[in-house]
Amino acid sequence: MSTSHPEPDWNPTSPEVQRDQRAAYDEMRHRCPVAYSEFMGWSLFRHEDVLRVLLDHRTFSSAVSQHLSVPSGMNQPEHTPYRRIIESYFSAPRMAAFEPNCRGIATRLVRDLNVRREVEFMAEAALPFAVQVQCAFLGWPAALQEPLVRWTRKNHEATLAQDRKAISEIALEFEGIIDDLLETRLQANAGPEADITAALMHENVWGRPLSNEELASILRNWTVGEIGTISASVGILTHYLAEHADLQKQLRAQPDLLPAAIEEILRLFGPLVSNRRITPRPVEIGGRKIAAGERITLMWISANRDESVFADPDSFRLDRDYSKNLLWGAGIHVCPGAPLAQLEMKVFLEALLAHTQDITTNPQASPTLAVYPASGFATLPLRIRSA
Repeated sequence: MSTSHPEPDWNPTSPEVQRDQRAAYDEMRHRCPVAYSEFMGWSLFRHEDVLRVLLDHRTFSSAVSQHLSVPSGMNQPEHTPYRRIIESYFSAPRMAAFEPNCRGIATRLVRDLNVRREVEFMAEAALPFAVQVQCAFLGWPAALQEPLVRWTRKNHEATLAQDRKAISEIALEFEGIIDDLLETRLQANAGPEADITAALMHENVWGRPLSNEELASILRNWTVGEIGTISASVGILTHYLAEHADLQKQLRAQPDLLPAAIEEILRLFGPLVSNRRITPRPVEIGGRKIAAGERITLMWISANRDESVFADPDSFRLDRDYSKNLLWGAGIHVCPGAPLAQLEMKVFLEALLAHTQDITTNPQASPTLAVYPASGFATLPLRIRSA
């Protein structure tokens, strides 16, 4: 492990960066594309550097956390058997079966919005949608929705503060939630057909059932990704439509364009800020020598706005090559839950556009941007005219 580091190239937690993360990361991509900070270690801002790390899982290890992280924090060969289990829960048949439930949640929330002219969209739609869908998908009771929101908020705050003691306590708190859910299913002798949580309890790896610790890790990863990223994504997408009346009109008339529009809007305004790796051995990136045992932070938002890959990156275009979009990652750790996330965002926007006439920003109340580790909006005041 290296004990000497260069002088920091930037401060990711500074007010200037947090005021507008996207602009700050764009500036770093141009000024110092491989940058050191005490908070993030080595941050990579260019698409080619991020992609190199994603595709070379031997040089760049995913085992970055002191807590078990299944399977995102695992390397080969340990990673593959867990990944195989998890992918099965996001199959096309499972997504088709869940779509009516997902659509029902979206439609109810949008109809509730229509009762009021002015809404704070993050609190009244984006966050409730993310947490309700998460609980519905996993078979969790509605009573868990508020505790999950509080837990996600505390997790974000501890991550920003780099409070390792708090992070450990929050992880244990989530394990307690999971233990209760598992015990309920054990007492009921629930079979794998009962719900996804019960089904996971019947999975086997390495010739044995998944442990409670492994189950908690899988469900924690799903929950953090689901609630934080989906609520951020729904806010980003809706804000963009509110600011672009022509696109809003086009998508009402041509809803088949929604998947491409979602990819492009989220490329422009990334819902997920970063991801981590560690270097098992010395490596050189962008002319900078990085020692073994160093933290690497992949800056998703910047990579997807790299002008060397996406011409005129600030422009919205429906004809881009989305094989280059790193919204879902790449390599062996590409997001296994992408099919569910894509379904949720498409279904929500279909409901929003179908049950409203017009969505606009509120000139009397400005949105506030989220701060790291979140992205998108903390608050999003909108005006909605019902259909």
